Amino acid sequence: MARAGYLLLWSRSGPFAPARPHSVTDMGGKVSVPMESIWSYAADSGHVEEQDLTGCGVVAGDGTIGHVDRQAEHFGMRHLVVDTGVWVFGRSVLVPVGVVRSIDTETRTVTLACTRAEVKAAPRFRTDSETMDRDYLASVGDYYHRLPPRESPAT
Repeated sequence: MARAGYLLLWSRSGPFAPARPHSVTDMGGKVSVPMESIWSYAADSGHVEEQDLTGCGVVAGDGTIGHVDRQAEHFGMRHLVVDTGVWVFGRSVLVPVGVVRSIDTETRTVTLACTRAEVKAAPRFRTDSETMDRDYLASVGDYYHRLPPRESPAT
C-alpha cells in the first residue's frame, strides 16, 4: 500500500512509513523537516543514543523556553517534555525530537529549530497520559511538521 509516494509498512501498532532523510533544504537555504523525521533526531544534532537530556536548558531561536523534564518514546514517536516554568503559565510542552537543531553537552543546552511563539502555539499538553496517546502525538507531529522552514544555521 502506498500513500503520497511512500510505502506504508505494518507493525503491531498499525501502519508506519520508513524513515526518509531528516531535513530538506530549499534554494533559499531554509530547512524543513519531513513528517517521517519529526520523531527522530537529525544526524547533525549532536544527539548520542542513550543520552540523558533531563535537566538540559531548552532554547528556541528567539530565547529560552525552559528545561527538559523528561524524554519519552511511544509508538516510535520520540519527544521531550519541556517544563516552561512561568513562561507559559507553569505548564509543560511536548516537543518532537525532530525539532531539535543541536545539543551542546558542555553547556547542557538543547536548541530548537522554531520560535518561542511556535512552541507556545503547539497543541496543549495537559496530562502525562497524552504522551501515550497516539492521536495526540500525531497532532503534535503534524503541527511541528507544518511550521514554516527555518534558515539553516551558519557553519
